[in-house]
Amino acid sequence: MDNKYKNFSTSNALYMIIIALAIVVMFLYGHFIIGFIALAVYAVLLVYNIDRSRVKKDEWKKFIEDFSSQLDIATRSTLIKLPFPLIIVGDNGNIVWYNQNASAMLEGESVLGFNITTLISDFNIKQVLNEKKNGYKHINIKNKYYDIFTSIVNTSENKSKKDRIVLLYFYDVTEQVNIQKEIDDNKTSVMLIEVDNLDDVVKSTEEDKRPHLIADIERTLNNYGQSLNAIFKKYSSSKYILVTQDKFIQSEMEKKFDILDTVREINQGNTLAVTLSIGVGREGSTAFENNDFAVTAKELALGRGGDQVVVKSGEKFSFYGGKTKEVEKRTKVRARVIAHALVDLINGSRNVFVMGHKNPDTDCLGAAIGINSAVKLLNKPCYIILEGKISAVKGMLEKFKDDADYADTFVSSEDCRQNLSEDSLLIIVDVHNKGYILDAELAKEFKKVVIIDHHRRLADVVEGALLTYIETYASSTSELVTEMLPYMVENPKIKPVEAEALLAGICVDTKNFYFKTGVRTFEAAGFLRKLGADTIDIKKMFTENLDTYLKKAEIIKSAEVVNGIAIATCPPEIEDTVLAAQAADELLNITGIQASFVFVKIDDEIFISGRSLSDVNVQLILESLGGGGHMNIAGAKLDGLSLEEAAEKLKDAIDKYLREGEK
Repeated sequence: MDNKYKNFSTSNALYMIIIALAIVVMFLYGHFIIGFIALAVYAVLLVYNIDRSRVKKDEWKKFIEDFSSQLDIATRSTLIKLPFPLIIVGDNGNIVWYNQNASAMLEGESVLGFNITTLISDFNIKQVLNEKKNGYKHINIKNKYYDIFTSIVNTSENKSKKDRIVLLYFYDVTEQVNIQKEIDDNKTSVMLIEVDNLDDVVKSTEEDKRPHLIADIERTLNNYGQSLNAIFKKYSSSKYILVTQDKFIQSEMEKKFDILDTVREINQGNTLAVTLSIGVGREGSTAFENNDFAVTAKELALGRGGDQVVVKSGEKFSFYGGKTKEVEKRTKVRARVIAHALVDLINGSRNVFVMGHKNPDTDCLGAAIGINSAVKLLNKPCYIILEGKISAVKGMLEKFKDDADYADTFVSSEDCRQNLSEDSLLIIVDVHNKGYILDAELAKEFKKVVIIDHHRRLADVVEGALLTYIETYASSTSELVTEMLPYMVENPKIKPVEAEALLAGICVDTKNFYFKTGVRTFEAAGFLRKLGADTIDIKKMFTENLDTYLKKAEIIKSAEVVNGIAIATCPPEIEDTVLAAQAADELLNITGIQASFVFVKIDDEIFISGRSLSDVNVQLILESLGGGGHMNIAGAKLDGLSLEEAAEKLKDAIDKYLREGEK
């Protein structure tokens, strides 16, 4: 009809133009009578055409209205009878309509007027309207899974208006998801189990009960293997391998590996609790790869102090347990072995560089000075890389300012690069993870790297180290270095000021021998005292002026205490991590406070110092924020957040820890 109407209009217009031209010609040649007659006929034709055109337009309008009405009915019928569920939501996310299949999908539940997030929790209407997201996969609704596709429709004739609706099409993929889940559940996962303190536990038990203790451990682990339908094999006196389906590992993760608690409750008169270190490898492409994952995970569990499970799912790590304190090892065999190996590496190197963490503290610098003294006694050049914010160690550095032997000892990263060679050795102290090391890029340039640290091992450990000495039982890295000195150099004659640096590191990390202090800590302190360390000089090193004391009081005054946990924030003018740590320590002296966290913002980074008494594990809380440390002393660093946002993240982590209970 459209074409007929157009042809009609076009032909009539052509005829009218021809007649008009003919009338003009008649008048020009003087045929006035014929011209007036033609003009009258033209007028009649003009009126007729106008009327005819109006009638045609009315007919066309009626046709369009009838067709539109039929189309609306057809569209509505199509939407209602679509073979898959359809839900329409407004631009505010509220559900305005859904078809019969959607009603069946919802099992008759009425959701009209509800927000779509009641069905799809992570649905973001703004992202969909801005065309940043056009679908969702594997959404669980009423125990079925759907892939969801979105379409935007503008409901306003005025395109400048933002009256839009979103159509959500649901495609049932339950069968595919269940098949994939069954495949994943039946994949092989590998678990490596080690009784990490078997020798110590056996020694703590009366001799006649030792066989019963060992048998009890064996029986418990065998029963555990059977409960997982696993291939279970003992391959050493305290080591086991378990191979099972991934669905059983998933179940254990949900139960948080309660085998840790079961084994810990074994009691045959042993004064020490039995603890396990477990590494789990899963989601690898082969069983061999899962075994490699399990080996890495178990090493990480042991490095974090044992009594825990580390699960490596591809590149992701998950941690369970870590409930007990690290047990101090009674022998120094490992210290001697590490010391001898380190001497061999030093003797085979042209020069040695020592690096700590960002914003070095007294333990970090004390350990570095201890290593420096040993290397120089071995007649090798040694340099300590020191740059950035060093306010925490200014007092200690003052003691070495006038010492000629230390004139060229402290260098920058750039100085190190200029003296770096194939045979250079890098010793990293008091840190082992890439996120906190002073210069991670510089560390990559070394062919030979050694790590000495006392913090619980984290997943992002510096890779490629020839020698790694991470002992979480130790009070400080200075303690570890002190123990190594007699094995590195016979009868070491280090300077009293160097001995004081090491002792100061121990004092700071133990809070003057209050926290994490064992027999070996006092032995190390006694050894340093024999070498000339003056405790009065160390006390003077940590004296503070009135201004510093008032700043600390200002931080403490800002503390908010909830459930025995204090959270304080340094004022903007205070940019000192040491002062924040000292304030966190001081808060524990207040009755009723079991744990404390202090924030300090330096440039765009926020540092958190966490301290606690035995009831709260600050290491687990701050580890969830990317930090780490020990049960009673830990820290974390956050980037790109305001202090308010950082405080909220910490509160969420504390709430989660309190809900789940101490792991």
